[in-house]
Amino acid sequence: MRTGAPERGRQELVSKLLHLHFKDDKTKVSGDALQLTAELLKIFVVEAAIRSIRQAQAEDLAQVDVEQLEKVLPQLLLDF
Repeated sequence: MRTGAPERGRQELVSKLLHLHFKDDKTKVSGDALQLTAELLKIFVVEAAIRSIRQAQAEDLAQVDVEQLEKVLPQLLLDF
């Protein structure tokens, strides 16, 4: 399966984020693990956006703000 440029860019970003938190600089992540982690993060971000929009709608707001994200984040983290 060929990887598109946007997906490669996401995987590179995920790789950099992971390596920022590794204690050992020699730690490696396989391509499959990067692909899976990138997909999981994408799903997480989309779900956070959807839940924040629904929260704003429930509050009769025309715009989503960080406050709506803060309200949905605890349950979102428990769901993941």
